[in-house]
Amino acid sequence: MTATEQSWTLNVVAGESRDAVTALAELSGLSRTAVKQAMLKGAAWLRRGGKEKRLRITTAALAAGDRLQLCYDPQVLALKPEMPELVADNKRYSLWHKPAGMLAQGSRFGDHCALDRLVEQHLNRQSLLVHRLDRETSGLMLLAHDGKMAAALSAELANGDMFKAYLALVKGELTQRLWLDQPIDGQSAETDVEPLHFDGARNLTLVAVRLLTGRTHQIRRHLTDAGLPVWGDPRYGSGNKNSSGLALQAQALAFHCPLLQHARRWQAPLPGWLPAEVDGEAVNAMLQTLYQRHQDSRRWG
Repeated sequence: MTATEQSWTLNVVAGESRDAVTALAELSGLSRTAVKQAMLKGAAWLRRGGKEKRLRITTAALAAGDRLQLCYDPQVLALKPEMPELVADNKRYSLWHKPAGMLAQGSRFGDHCALDRLVEQHLNRQSLLVHRLDRETSGLMLLAHDGKMAAALSAELANGDMFKAYLALVKGELTQRLWLDQPIDGQSAETDVEPLHFDGARNLTLVAVRLLTGRTHQIRRHLTDAGLPVWGDPRYGSGNKNSSGLALQAQALAFHCPLLQHARRWQAPLPGWLPAEVDGEAVNAMLQTLYQRHQDSRRWG
């Protein structure tokens, strides 16, 4: 835990008459108002019958055998959410542009600033992540709005049928295509990298990346291992730190739409950190090359 994180747990016994907010306020010493706000922001958890979920209903009655937990971090709860940009809404799934710095999903200490919760509130629909982006990464994210659609889209992702392409600035010079396939955490991982532009003054290369698998921090780890760490990466690489953030964006996404029964494809607006000398048409042409490469190896058309 960090210096500001605290948690309290209550194992409910028979005869408990307090509601959730009263029990947590008395257990933690926090005011009822503070507990209510924390609950509404996703910081309270209820385990009942072997299943655990966030508890937002402040007046919820407790039953014997329940396990109630409050995970409290005033710094997390004080954060103000930034609304992601809606790219497309097909009712049973939607596509969003996640800004850098936003979590894809919440933590034990809250979810009011996380993409899935913000989408759920904005659309008033169940929102299930199909894939994830690192907090520091901006770009396109796909969410399903029912279990059946989530399963269908997740199967495409797991089977390698979903096209995902990124733009990144990396430290160092890359002059030709790079295929990276070092295992990550004992699992196979494949990353296809193409150079787009070299900035000699800053020793930075703009690259387009096709992600064939989805391992944790795959692009960042593969590029760092190749001697080309992503510019602004706070975790991986050396000599690549800067104060303006991670120069990595999920730029393009395509998949076979289960509703329309044909391929759908989207691209994000070009990132603000893109070098001024780079022509947007050159970026689009490279993304088309990567997409064609993906089409040549996939099952849907």
